[in-house]
Amino acid sequence: MASTSQRALRLLSLLGSGRQWPLHDLATALGVSERTVRRDIETLRRLDYPVHTVHGPGGGYRLGTRHTLPPLVFDHDQALAVAVALQTAPSTVLGLGDDAARALVTLEQDAPAALRAAMESVRLTRLHNPWEFMAPPIEPTAVTTVGIAVRRRHVLGIETLRADGSRPVPGEDGFLPARRVEPHHLVVWAGRWYVVAYDLEDEQWRVLRVDRMRPRPTTQCFPPRELPGDDLAHFVMSSHDRGDTPADWPCTGSARLGLPAGTVARWAPGGSVVEYLDADHCRLTLGAWSWAGVAGLLATFDTELTDLHPPELVQACRRLMHRWAALADTGNDPAPSS
Repeated sequence: MASTSQRALRLLSLLGSGRQWPLHDLATALGVSERTVRRDIETLRRLDYPVHTVHGPGGGYRLGTRHTLPPLVFDHDQALAVAVALQTAPSTVLGLGDDAARALVTLEQDAPAALRAAMESVRLTRLHNPWEFMAPPIEPTAVTTVGIAVRRRHVLGIETLRADGSRPVPGEDGFLPARRVEPHHLVVWAGRWYVVAYDLEDEQWRVLRVDRMRPRPTTQCFPPRELPGDDLAHFVMSSHDRGDTPADWPCTGSARLGLPAGTVARWAPGGSVVEYLDADHCRLTLGAWSWAGVAGLLATFDTELTDLHPPELVQACRRLMHRWAALADTGNDPAPSS
């Protein structure tokens, strides 16, 4: 049987999950009697951990909050998870990479020898993958302001910014007057931060880039609303007017596609832009490391392509057409699948 101190640490780890634990479930998880669990709970309380008793048929125990941060307790698997998470955290927020590295050093220094050895056993080297389509990191204050408004259900005032962070003045291209929105969800997709919000000015749902806005918090509350289709992921990925701009690629081109904008936005790679033309057509602007790469990405949509720009993209499509035609003329049909 585990020692009292080991068992108390395990109990604290279970309570730290945030859920409410019936006494029987705690005893089962720890492999001890309910009386022993009660004693260990009293031990944690003497150590100033706020373990609350919830009375009633669905009662049990839960860990409350306190004004100071208590010592963190990790078991072996949690220590490995933290070490991996801190080393693989995407740097979508300005300064997050350095903060994650410092947090890992702090945790390793304070961890017991066995856990420190487990954390130090996982040393990762992250390599850049251009297909991640990462956007430039954004200021943490913008994420915090929007996140608090989402959690508290407070209306946000927002001003739309250019890609370089500047605010157009009235009369300039891209200028939009400030408006009020109800922020319902904070979302990260394709390395970009979005807020799913209900626009109070035109009474429409929108997906907005957090780094393309200047949020102004208010204390005005709003009630929850049901998303169109009740599918957050589909709504974000199929919204073509998210405020995205083309990623920085050696080659960038565009074409008119015979598909609805929502369909193309759902499957277009990050760092591309979908422009609505009509109910059945849209324009897709995207990039790659070569013109053949741009042409190949356009071909994946398996639809008619017209009005291609620039001329280099048209030439790349012709070259690929000749290569594929030559391959078809060889008569080397693929073997039928069994």
